[in-house]
Amino acid sequence: MRDVAIHPVDKPLGPTSHDVVATARRTFGTRRVGHAGTLDPLATGVLLLLTEDDTKLSPWLTGSPKRYLAWVAFGASTASGDAQGPILERGDPSALDARAVDAAAQAFLGVTEQVPPRHSAVKIDGERAYAAAHRGEAYEALPARPAGYAAVTLLAFGSSDALPTTFAPGPDGWRPAAPDAPSARRFDRPPPLAELPIALFDVRVQAGTYLRAFARDLGAALGVPAHLAGLVRTASGSVDLADAAPLARLADGRAASPREVLPLPAVHLDAAQAARVRQGQRLPLADLALPPELAPLTQDGGAPDADVGSEAMLLDEGGALVAIADFAGGRMRLRRVRPAP
Repeated sequence: MRDVAIHPVDKPLGPTSHDVVATARRTFGTRRVGHAGTLDPLATGVLLLLTEDDTKLSPWLTGSPKRYLAWVAFGASTASGDAQGPILERGDPSALDARAVDAAAQAFLGVTEQVPPRHSAVKIDGERAYAAAHRGEAYEALPARPAGYAAVTLLAFGSSDALPTTFAPGPDGWRPAAPDAPSARRFDRPPPLAELPIALFDVRVQAGTYLRAFARDLGAALGVPAHLAGLVRTASGSVDLADAAPLARLADGRAASPREVLPLPAVHLDAAQAARVRQGQRLPLADLALPPELAPLTQDGGAPDADVGSEAMLLDEGGALVAIADFAGGRMRLRRVRPAP
């Protein structure tokens, strides 16, 4: 098995994440395909596809931070929270300006939880919330869930035809760019539901944060109903949209190895240590060269600080992933052992 079984794909507008997985199964000739981090049908951008044994890495990759370009339309809320509609409520957005929108958006940096959209995959009494919503029996109040915003940057505000239409990657993320700029591209967005003012944001969030809820709650903070008018995931963990293959050319896209995309520090093993770990054996911490990120876990009995992660990926001499291990409490615990490439 090769050490490259993770495929970043640029999900197009329209298909569900499950549809993309179905295409990948046909492309790669295997049913062992999964994904890390669902994208709604009206969202585009980076979706990590996992194949073969690396489907078991989904919990670690799904939990990676995400980055988006998000278009928020003010003046109408919708049942779905995005441009799928239908419109539920209208309001007058004429008093809004860029300064007010930006000020309200910065308040989200202190958000630690949010109520998911009614059309979401959250389970209530064993049923997905969207199933009840599709029957017209949407739960009125879903329980709040953890959420977090690392950065919210307003890039533009105005009418839809006045907003930037081409973007290019750079050191500060994807930004508006001239059409002839290197790597510049346009992004597909769903048709607008009405002529409404729109704010364009670059947003960095922790996993599990709903951008449809961001749009809804931003409108509420400004006293105007709002919905998500477009969404592009520009990064999933360390994987940028520039590294993702179009779905139609998935077979020709660049595959990534787990060590490239897992959001974990690395512990390097020699051949004998790697062989022992692949047999399910734990190694004494004294025999390992732990990176600085894990050093606090080996001190004072190994009690971890709340801000210190306790997991690491174990790599063999060739850089292939051997296992994911937890070092909390000053001991190695194998969380996932990967077959030899």
